[in-house]
Amino acid sequence: MKSKSYLILVLLSLKSFAQSQKENSKTSQDSIKKENSKTSQDSIKKEMLKEVVITASRISETFLRSPISIEQLKSADVKNMGSPSCFDALENLKGVQIITPSLGFKVINTRGFANTTNVRFAQLVDGIDNQAPHLGTPIANALGANDLDIDKIEIIPGAASALYGMNAINGLANIQTKNPFEYQGLSIQQLTGVNHVGNIDRFSPQLYTQANFRYAKALNSKIAFKINGSTTGGTDWVADNRTDLAPNSNASTNLYGTDNPAFDEVNGYGNESANRKTLTLNGKKYVVSRTGYRETDIADYNIQNYKGDVGLYFRPKKGHQLAVTYKGALINTVYQRSNRFRLEDYTLNQYAIDYQSDIFQIRTYLTQENTGKSYNMRSLAENMDRAFKSDDQWFSDYTTAYKNAINGGSNVANAHKTARELSDLGRFQPGTDAYNQKKDELVNINNWDYGAALRVKSSLFHSEGVLNWDKLFSSFFKKIDAQLLSGFDYRTYIIVPDGNYFINPVNSSKNLTYGKTGGFTQLSKDLFDKKLRLSATMRLDKADYFDLKFTPRITAVYSPKEEINFRASYQSGYRFPSIFEGFSNVNSGGVKRVGGLRIMSDGIFENSYTKASIDKFQAQVNSDINTLGLTQAQAIDKNKAIIQKNPYTYLQPEFVRSFEFGFRGVALNKSLFIDTDFYYNSYENFIAQVEASIPNTTDAALIPTSLYSKASQSRYRLWTNSKSKIYNYGGSLGLKYKYNNVFSFLGNLTYTKLDRTDDKDGLEDGFNTPKFIVNGTVITENLWRNLGASVTYRYQNKYDYVSFLVSGEVPAYWSMDAQVNYNFKKPGVTARLGGTNFLNKTYYSMLGGPSIGGLYYLSLTWNVGKI
Repeated sequence: MKSKSYLILVLLSLKSFAQSQKENSKTSQDSIKKENSKTSQDSIKKEMLKEVVITASRISETFLRSPISIEQLKSADVKNMGSPSCFDALENLKGVQIITPSLGFKVINTRGFANTTNVRFAQLVDGIDNQAPHLGTPIANALGANDLDIDKIEIIPGAASALYGMNAINGLANIQTKNPFEYQGLSIQQLTGVNHVGNIDRFSPQLYTQANFRYAKALNSKIAFKINGSTTGGTDWVADNRTDLAPNSNASTNLYGTDNPAFDEVNGYGNESANRKTLTLNGKKYVVSRTGYRETDIADYNIQNYKGDVGLYFRPKKGHQLAVTYKGALINTVYQRSNRFRLEDYTLNQYAIDYQSDIFQIRTYLTQENTGKSYNMRSLAENMDRAFKSDDQWFSDYTTAYKNAINGGSNVANAHKTARELSDLGRFQPGTDAYNQKKDELVNINNWDYGAALRVKSSLFHSEGVLNWDKLFSSFFKKIDAQLLSGFDYRTYIIVPDGNYFINPVNSSKNLTYGKTGGFTQLSKDLFDKKLRLSATMRLDKADYFDLKFTPRITAVYSPKEEINFRASYQSGYRFPSIFEGFSNVNSGGVKRVGGLRIMSDGIFENSYTKASIDKFQAQVNSDINTLGLTQAQAIDKNKAIIQKNPYTYLQPEFVRSFEFGFRGVALNKSLFIDTDFYYNSYENFIAQVEASIPNTTDAALIPTSLYSKASQSRYRLWTNSKSKIYNYGGSLGLKYKYNNVFSFLGNLTYTKLDRTDDKDGLEDGFNTPKFIVNGTVITENLWRNLGASVTYRYQNKYDYVSFLVSGEVPAYWSMDAQVNYNFKKPGVTARLGGTNFLNKTYYSMLGGPSIGGLYYLSLTWNVGKI
């Protein structure tokens, strides 16, 4: 009875609160209705000619006159799209590519070179970087704003380093939230959906939920606050690609497909290169791998993410605002980089202070990361096998069983299968108590040679300031019709050494630090009666371990009429190595991943040989033994020239030059909006990885023999720079047409092409981007009374995908999203019924990741106040 009385009391309180909020906001709602009425009379003109953006130049400017490409997504528009969230809806924007390693982890990319750890694309919330420090990239929108607090999202597809510094050489997204002074009241949203429909994988249909709330209140004209919270739960998409990554390992003995004893499924772990051995069986050389485990057998696909934030806002006088905010996130999902990880009790916390006025802005924030109980699924699989039986013992048992099978009259293929079955007897089986007990042990061992734990604690401290000289000396700059903006930033990363993932090579008792300081000045000038705007930006950056770097940007916008705007720009940018690229120190299955800074990898580059040449050498030796009847010593001597010294060296910052031309305008009596662009980029010192080995001998005559056996070499994966100069180009076209104030037609086409690679050393990261991406959306906001609907079509062609987990071709795919929405005006409730990929045609957005099916949902949003 007590709980029921308490519930009734809460409901009555909410009702009373809602009525008071409606009465307080009636006047503002009436004015909003009037404004909406005006907007509907000339929507394209209102939206495009007067819309203000800030991200492109860090100053307020009209969208049409932005000097570079910029895309904008307003939260008010998302409710008319089939996407369940604002972050998902970004995939509809021109020039944007989203890859999906997990339902709880999506990655934004623009202009090529996509990967699951996209350190070339920055992601901000109200100008604050929301990356996980040790990763150097955000975990999707895990620390970002929830849908109820997002005002709009601005995306720069292209270099933005001149204004934003580190890691913005391919693009930047800035999520702008709602200010509690302007947007007050309570808003609650519940989205309930279902995925895994139609037997697309091992799951029956699974429930998906997302709950958001926002409450904001201005206590008076000087003090306001807001509170946001969000929770997401569901069952992840399944990664179960069974393509063999080593199909030709035993080609010289005609063993292919399931007969191949080195069979290595894309989403099978523990049977990779590090888990293989060349065995001599009855005079033949066979490459044999441990059995490993499929991801579907060992992965935890449960998603349970939480995030929240609170902010206090003070306006001591007109035009000034101080914001003190806290954001926190608890993450339980699948994450992907070189391997697939389970993030478990992974936390991010961020504390920020921001003071801004018309003249200046100062911002400081601290982000803290703790990987909690997370673990590496590949390391779990291979060490689960080794916990059952050591590699030496398993391969010895395999050899004995194979020979017995052959002596018993079995053919070669069946003898290999029999040998595996007998060698695996007693192996830990997923789902058993013994397996679960061993898993609990391994995921808490922080050494990937024996366990699987990911245990990292890190922090990012950042301070920056911006000064508007033209506001400080307004009369002078108004007289010369110019704007002058200057800024500085300081950032340092702090990593707590864990002994596995990171160490401090200088002092193991101290934290590892890595810092950067930079500054810029931007001058803008209007000419010819404001028809031509020129701007120039100069930036200097100094990072630890590197010399001073200079980054210029020059832009021009010509507007013969308000509705017609041509733009051109030259931009450049540096990307300094991330923490992982510079300082990693990971033991993983006999291969050590080492940061590319000299302080971490001193001596390795000079004394190592490339894995690509060693693999080719080993394969040719095996082939000559099997097909020509040579002895091992003869075959090694015959093929030793194949082995190549490592030509790469220590890390330098990556550099890009970008040229861009574009047009924005309105036509057809201002009912059609047009936005198009073309760009050309060149990259130098492209940061990538190389695998290499150091032989366990200094005797030149014995080096080939040492490199033939994995047991007599030390293997490394090193971060370095490609020797190639890399070029890519592309363009995009976006159209928006509104017909009779009822229907809106949105469409865009993006073309992205890797032009060429000088020197062709093959070391650069995969371009990993389709040539063509097409989006088309039809929206009706008021089809009948308060009923709206939309349909979105999306297509991308096939493309090559290259990563250390898997390389191959991602098939072309198309999908459709759809939704209907209804606005119940009196209770302030908006209902949306929709689906993404609603035809349930499964597809991969990248290799190594999951197969994506349909997600069907019902969303209810209740707004009280000025939300």
